[in-house]
Amino acid sequence: MIRCRPLFNVVFSALAGVSGLCLAAKYDIASEQSMVGSAYSVEAAYEDTFADLGEAHGFGHLEMIAANPGVDPWLPGEGTQVLMPAHHVLPNIPREGVVINLPEYRLYYYPPGEGQVVTYPVGIGRQGWSSPIGETRVARKEANPSWYPPESIREEHAAQGDFLPAVVPPGPDNPMGPYKMNLAMSGYVIHGTNKHFGIGMRVSHGCFRMRNEDITELFPQVPIGTSVVIVNQPFKLGVQDGELYLEAHTPLDEQGLPSTLDRQAALQTLLQQHSDLIKGFQLDWKQIRDVVYAQQGIPQVIGTLVR
Repeated sequence: MIRCRPLFNVVFSALAGVSGLCLAAKYDIASEQSMVGSAYSVEAAYEDTFADLGEAHGFGHLEMIAANPGVDPWLPGEGTQVLMPAHHVLPNIPREGVVINLPEYRLYYYPPGEGQVVTYPVGIGRQGWSSPIGETRVARKEANPSWYPPESIREEHAAQGDFLPAVVPPGPDNPMGPYKMNLAMSGYVIHGTNKHFGIGMRVSHGCFRMRNEDITELFPQVPIGTSVVIVNQPFKLGVQDGELYLEAHTPLDEQGLPSTLDRQAALQTLLQQHSDLIKGFQLDWKQIRDVVYAQQGIPQVIGTLVR
């Protein structure tokens, strides 16, 4: 059984299922702070699904499923307490610009000079169209963009009897949504969507898909030239209130699929890389194994300071 910190059991039944209620989660962060937010629970109404609750509270589909094992994502059931995974260890990367952690299906934005972080769920590349890993920048921004589907995508759709035009104009049928930010990696874009499903999943042709409410909020904040770092960090360590936390997500391989990664070896490497961070903590190895194999995406206590 995984030990959790006490949760804030907040009931939002009056809000459940209403889209667009929650945009970004924004947090003030100190220079040495490695964790933000708090998990909380929501009481589901009869008609709620994880898609409804995720959209209302700012979470993606797969992270909702991971955080609520054993709960039916399509019919949680009236009165069911559904956990919102709002507690995050910040990715182990310099805090500047845009950071996207693929196994987390989550984008972090650090506004320059503000000591804050804003975070959103994103859809990433699916099998055969995996999202890249690396460092780049925002090269171009466009409101109400047209979409020029690449020949490879047009051929894929044509093989399924769906013949795409050379240009899809702005509007409700445009898969770019209301805004897009082209990266300096050719062909990769952060954009909105014309679909109501797929955020926080492996659904795209490699681009990063956001809810339209989220891209509308993020777009004006991000200047051209902003750095973008895309990482693959399924396991993250953080310290809060004198306790050491581990956040574990399902690792992804180079094709964007769940990986057969040796989790214990990967974790040992992580602990070695953070030897200075974990110094002075008494580690609970059983809890570490439980967290790694549960992959719930919610930080759990794995160590306490030795007094």
